[in-house]
Amino acid sequence: MSLTALRGSRDTPDARGTRGTRRWTSIGDGPTPTAGRVLAYAVLIGLSIVVLAPVVWAVLSSFKSQSELAQVPPSPLPSSLRTENYTGALSSFDFALYLKNSVIVTVGATLLTVVINTMCAYGLAKYNFRGRNLLFLVVLGTIMIPLQLIFIPVYQMAAQLGLVNSLWGLIIPPAATPTGVFLLRQYMLTIPDELIAAARIDGAGEFRIFTRIVVPLSGAAIAVVTIFSVMWRWNDFLWPLIISQDQSKYTLPVALAQFNSQLVAPFNYILAMSVVSMLPVVIIFLVLQRHIVRGIASTGLK
Repeated sequence: MSLTALRGSRDTPDARGTRGTRRWTSIGDGPTPTAGRVLAYAVLIGLSIVVLAPVVWAVLSSFKSQSELAQVPPSPLPSSLRTENYTGALSSFDFALYLKNSVIVTVGATLLTVVINTMCAYGLAKYNFRGRNLLFLVVLGTIMIPLQLIFIPVYQMAAQLGLVNSLWGLIIPPAATPTGVFLLRQYMLTIPDELIAAARIDGAGEFRIFTRIVVPLSGAAIAVVTIFSVMWRWNDFLWPLIISQDQSKYTLPVALAQFNSQLVAPFNYILAMSVVSMLPVVIIFLVLQRHIVRGIASTGLK
């Protein structure tokens, strides 16, 4: 093929963009990105680095020795991967017990939160009764109340019910969350009322409609509430500290705080256990991230 033919083939309309601009010569065949899009990507990448930098620093520092952590200026990379930090921390305090308590509290509270919030949101979204909007505003209003203001009355009620210094005291009181009710209620508003009416005409009961129609269609919103509940319960510190009076009922955040209050704080062990405590939340988020994005994007459409 001659040089003229090659030039002609490169200048054909197929080799150009829709507006006469050349397309990417890399893997993709999309149009050349604008300067605004490039700037937006650069800003997003920079913000991602800012958010991930402390996490990466904590993971790398968990392999450092005490002397390396005390260096000024600090070195970004450890001299060697010291797995002794993890094994030493596991042997220094009863990590298995605290991990078991955290898992029991997180799983139990999350299941209870999802059940209560889903049923409450269904009633506020699909039942017409007098005062429904006022009740929903009251539920939203509780979001603005700081948790520190209600700790004393909640603790008194838990003491009267015999929930102090027990895992049930960590699970039941914070189960109902107004944020979860709001997210689920807004998502359930997008479910057609005609679908529920048709199920009632076919003879389906209310509980069957709720479990066979509403809950499956609200899977994305339930995934959002689930990951939020897991994060809240797993990282909760103040309420477990108040309600737990025995070390055998401590969760991981409380145990790590106690471990940090020693006369000589072993920061290398603390960092190692902090990294271990982050893993379950990260794994759950990675598994449910697609549902989380879809659920948040669909919330509030109606």
